[in-house]
Amino acid sequence: MPAEEPAAPPAPFDLAGTKALMHGSPAGMALLDTELRYLYVNPSLERLNGIPAAAHLGKVITEVLPDVDIRTDVLKEVLADGRPRQIVSGGHTWAESPEGKRHWQAAYHRLEEDGVVRGLVGLIMEIGTTRRQQEEVERTRSYLALLDTASARIGTTLDMDVTCQELADFVVPALADAATVDVFPSDVGHEVRRPPAGVLRMRRAALATSPVLEVDAERFGGPGDYLDYQPDAAVARCLSSNRPVVENFLGEEEMSRSISTPDRGAAYRSVGLHSVVTVPLAVRGRPVGVLGLLRGGDSPAFTEAADVVVARELARRAAVDLDHARRYAHEHTIAKELQRSLLSRPAVPHPHVQVASRYRPSDEGALVGGDWFDVIPLRDGRHLKAMGDVMGHGVEAAVAMSHYRSILRAVAEDDMEPHRILERLGEAVVRSGVDRAATCLLAVVDRFRRTCRLASAGHLPPVFLDPGAPRGHVVRMSVGPPLGSGFDGYVTTEVPCGPGTVLFMYTDGLVERRGEDIDVSVARLESLSMPASGRLEDLLDQALDRFAEDAEDDIAVLATRVREGVAFGSQG
Repeated sequence: MPAEEPAAPPAPFDLAGTKALMHGSPAGMALLDTELRYLYVNPSLERLNGIPAAAHLGKVITEVLPDVDIRTDVLKEVLADGRPRQIVSGGHTWAESPEGKRHWQAAYHRLEEDGVVRGLVGLIMEIGTTRRQQEEVERTRSYLALLDTASARIGTTLDMDVTCQELADFVVPALADAATVDVFPSDVGHEVRRPPAGVLRMRRAALATSPVLEVDAERFGGPGDYLDYQPDAAVARCLSSNRPVVENFLGEEEMSRSISTPDRGAAYRSVGLHSVVTVPLAVRGRPVGVLGLLRGGDSPAFTEAADVVVARELARRAAVDLDHARRYAHEHTIAKELQRSLLSRPAVPHPHVQVASRYRPSDEGALVGGDWFDVIPLRDGRHLKAMGDVMGHGVEAAVAMSHYRSILRAVAEDDMEPHRILERLGEAVVRSGVDRAATCLLAVVDRFRRTCRLASAGHLPPVFLDPGAPRGHVVRMSVGPPLGSGFDGYVTTEVPCGPGTVLFMYTDGLVERRGEDIDVSVARLESLSMPASGRLEDLLDQALDRFAEDAEDDIAVLATRVREGVAFGSQG
């Protein structure tokens, strides 16, 4: 048999007809050979790729567009099985675009001629606008979810610095790579050096950074630092206009103007921060401080359309919590200063009388109460001791407590019985307009007659510790209504009180506990005994250590005694 002749090679591919169909298409179109090299691109694809058609021909896609993530493996599958496929690609072409990264959707079909695979036909359309819209929708959804959770995570306490830190932690990394919260320095309880003229001084209350930023808090300005800003700094402009200030892609001039010190400017540059939004924290038009949002590295610049709107809404909500915390802190500081001045160590009425006192608030974060005590000297070797507790907490309670203390000193006359002093004190309180009731225990000690005369206006009974006795005993006595209630009915009870006997007085915070009968609580105090040192201060420390650990209210305690060895039989 004659040998078979080899098959003739396929005829060259005629592009003329295909080009005619593709040339006028508004979509980008390309012909690729079986090696995925360009055979033809139409004018629309030239514009999309940003280079002329001649620069495409004979080259594979990855050579022409190295920064586009083309799935060449999928294109080879189309060549192999002939099944059309769609591919979404993204990246950067040679065409100028303000959008940065762009996205395309392409459909590829296998091209055959007389049963011979000739290559691929690609139809490419840019979908950047659709993708950006989708990303914007997703970003908006995430921001709405962020706002939904803000109220649960910001303002959980009435501590201003804690609230500031909660705000900073909340926005990182959801909204920024780093965040700062600056507030005005407090004008109560702090001595802050006055800044130079024209300089705005703020206190940094919080700092939060993303884990990807290695930030030195000391160089950045950590919580507690005072920062000075020039009049044209972003913080100063934000506070003066009560509007956000956006600074994207900060240059050296803008950075040096807006950062308080050159060292902090260097710290910002060292971590690649390039965009800052400064948002006012204001309530009813009154500024409380500013929230600073910072982005760096590959993070996008801030946009007015979304980022700043969300930041401002977060700042508006947080400012309400900060204002509550600021007012609370202001009131708490004033109340503490007032109470501290009123609860200074009582004056010793006589060299033979020893006095010790303590005051312990229930919690550093709680408003101070109206606990008070006093020791007033009387004639003929006697002295009056008072322990009281104004109902309520805060500045009003502290002010009412000062009124009670002052009125008591005015109405306590030398020869007046304790019950009569309470009656006059109650009458004077009602006339003075003090609108807070108070309990009060009075004790008049006569060191010559060795007696103690007691009267109570709703207050708990005292404990006596006699010399040599193994434990104390609670005095059983009549108790009248609290002061300020408009009622009276007080009774004086007399008990022995010789030399060396300790009179221990206290407010209810020492003993009252939820779910426990008050008589049981008071009875525990009978376990008190004089420490080996014999010091009154040690006795008070013992009482606080044993009974104040789980206290739910402020505690005031007072211990007094007449020294032993004093001649009691005469007044000489």
